[in-house]
Amino acid sequence: MSAPLLEIKQLVKHYAALLVTDHVDLQLAHGEIHALIGPNGAGKTSLINQITGEVMPDTGEIRFAGQTITRWPVAKRARAGIGRSFQINSLIPAFSARENVLLAVQAAQGHNFHFFKSVSADKGLVARADQFLERVGLEAQRDALVSELAYGQQRLVEVAMALATEPRLLLLDEPMAGLGPTESQSMITLLDSLRSDYGILLVEHDMDAVFTLADRISVLVYGQILMCGSATEVRQSEAVRMAYLGDEELDT
Repeated sequence: MSAPLLEIKQLVKHYAALLVTDHVDLQLAHGEIHALIGPNGAGKTSLINQITGEVMPDTGEIRFAGQTITRWPVAKRARAGIGRSFQINSLIPAFSARENVLLAVQAAQGHNFHFFKSVSADKGLVARADQFLERVGLEAQRDALVSELAYGQQRLVEVAMALATEPRLLLLDEPMAGLGPTESQSMITLLDSLRSDYGILLVEHDMDAVFTLADRISVLVYGQILMCGSATEVRQSEAVRMAYLGDEELDT
């Protein structure tokens, strides 16, 4: 087998006496959707923040594409190919969908944001932004203000922005949050179409989406990986059922 795209070894993070990441091991390959699930407060976002460099672990190692990146700053990790979308929309409502994605294109290509107006006139950069909007199915809404888009469409703009940073690894923090059934299905279809081009670490509470998409699932409870396995293995695990206190979404 080829080397993992992302490899986490014995990662530990404390906040005073609170142990939020407890000797976590995790691997993710290119072309894989690896879901990270767990109860609220399990430490999922803390783990994602350590992968992106927003939070530094106390001990352990993070390797990306064969390089140790444990102490790299956020910007260096982003340039290396780690992209992220957030649980809560981080868009500029007064900008159009295209303008929001264009900001991400600028960031990926090292442009200075003080020259946004001149960049907006750069046909090459605009075409690049439109390419990512088309990839997520929003080419018809490219000139619409984000504030005028439906919530599900706003989430798709966020994914387009993550893609525009030209990542190799996508960290998606609850992309289904707040979506209705139709919007969720559209997001599932989109993420499934992306799997061949990226490694995707998916943090998600929508278990239908997780079981549909994930090649492997890691279950995080109190900062520890309780188990890592296939959807079938996770569904059948009594330990996972107990950790979720019988949540109905784990029913087969």
